[in-house]
This record gives sequence, C-alpha cells and structure tokens, in this order.
Amino acid sequence: MLGAAAVATTGTSLFTSCAAPAKEQPKLEVPELRLSFQEGIAPGESLNEKLDFMEKLGIVGFEPGGRNLGARVDEIKKALSGRNIKVSAICAGFDGFILAEDPAVKAQFDSTMRDIIAAAGELGSTGVIMVPAFNGQKPCKPHTLETREFLCEQMHELGEYALKHNTTVILEPLNRRECHYLRLVSDAAAICRDSKSAGVKCMGDFWHMQEDPCDYAAFISAKDYLQHVHVASRGRRIMPGEDGEVDNYVQGFRALKELNYPHYVSFECGTKGDRTQTVTKAVELLRAQWEQA
Repeated sequence: MLGAAAVATTGTSLFTSCAAPAKEQPKLEVPELRLSFQEGIAPGESLNEKLDFMEKLGIVGFEPGGRNLGARVDEIKKALSGRNIKVSAICAGFDGFILAEDPAVKAQFDSTMRDIIAAAGELGSTGVIMVPAFNGQKPCKPHTLETREFLCEQMHELGEYALKHNTTVILEPLNRRECHYLRLVSDAAAICRDSKSAGVKCMGDFWHMQEDPCDYAAFISAKDYLQHVHVASRGRRIMPGEDGEVDNYVQGFRALKELNYPHYVSFECGTKGDRTQTVTKAVELLRAQWEQA
C-alpha cells in the first residue's frame, strides 16, 4: 500500500544477490503471468478509458480500492462486462485497524472491513488486502506473543466470514518505515497457518520485500498461502524499469513459476515519466523477465 514513506529512495538491499537453488527443479506446466493494475495506474479520464488501455496491453486484472466499494459494485461490474479483465484483489479502504487498543477504533475496523469483504465477494475478488497496523496508528497493541495470538484469533473470524462471501482476507507485510508489525512474507504465512482458516491468505510486495533477504525464498515460504503480489520499481517505487538495473524481479518470478502461482501480479506505484510510455515499457519488462525466470 502506498504511504508517505513509500516514495523514499532506498539503497541496494540483499535481494539483488539472491539466487534460486542451483539444482534442477522438476519441470512443471508454466503458469501465465497475470498482470493487474490498481485503478490509478492506467492513463485515462474515466474507468472505461483506463480499462480500454489495459485491454490493449493484455492486462487481465483490476485492483480497485476498498473505500466505498459497496456503492461501486454495480459500476465496476458494468465496466468489466464483456471484457477479459476480472477484479483481482481489493486494496484496503477500511477505517480503524485490527490491533487498535481503543475499542471504538477496533469496532470501526470490524464494521468497515466486513462491508468491503462482502462487496469483494460480489465482485469475484481474490481477497481484501489488509495491514495489521501502520506506524502512525496508535494506541496499538504491543508486539508480544499475546498480540500475535489475538491477531490469529481475529484473522480466523475474518477468514471464516470471507469464505462465506467466496473470497479471502490477505495480509500484507510492509517495510519498517511503514509498519512495526509484520514485515516478512514468511511471518505473514505463519500467521495464515496459525489462524486456522482457509480464508486467511498473504501476499508479497516487491517494494516492501526489501525486508526479506531473498525474493525467491520469501515467495517459496508462503506456498499455498500466497494470494497476491504487488510490484513497483525497487528504488523509488515508481514504474518497473524507471530505476534501471535494480528493477530485477527474476528470482521472485522463478519462485512464482515453481509454485505454479495462479493469481495476479498487480502494479502499485507512481511514475516520473509519461504514463502512457512508462506503463507500456514496465509491462514489457515484466513479461521479458517472466520469460527469463
């Protein structure tokens, strides 16, 4: 998720030296790279203009924000009718946060999150993305074993509710500039496991995965819990390719291929250039690196 700290420039981290195991992996059917755009990625004045642009590029997923999603269900269904584009994940949009110590703030989260989950189910979405707490959200439960147990219990309830609506909830780890709780894909996967609900999943974001020492290992650790992926450039969180050679996703893509990952890789980023050109070049780059992986 885009936050104020997300646009800060970062140095080269350990992901640049990460490599998949050298031994031969069994040959599996190669999954398709299913690219998705958040609503602000494609150029265009209206939703239909954006979707037209996406179709020309072969983009098959659309990731809307969760804010006021219930009121937009009919609009989005109508806009996607007859197109080869489906709703991928829903990007947050709830009020409050799940680890709030203030009962009123927690109640805001419970109510608005469930409204978004219900709308996501109507749209056939793969799930609703959520972060347990951002750094600025206070008062927040402390980072203790008891808090983790509380989170797992709450996620179980949310996951079961999501299953009733034929969707999921998706935990997103963030880098330390944006959150103090849940920074690694493997930790998110462990919470999915301990929540004991098939409706609780997790995701990886190539930008936030600077916290993970290895893209390949991060995705492999998530296995069947991996429900969504975000992508951006790896320096300034703009379009893939705008930060040059550091924008390398091959090892992560290799893991997704080995996992036969069936879901979406969705753009969550800005741009410093002409959007029509930078978006097109970014799509070309990701497809080339997918082939290379």
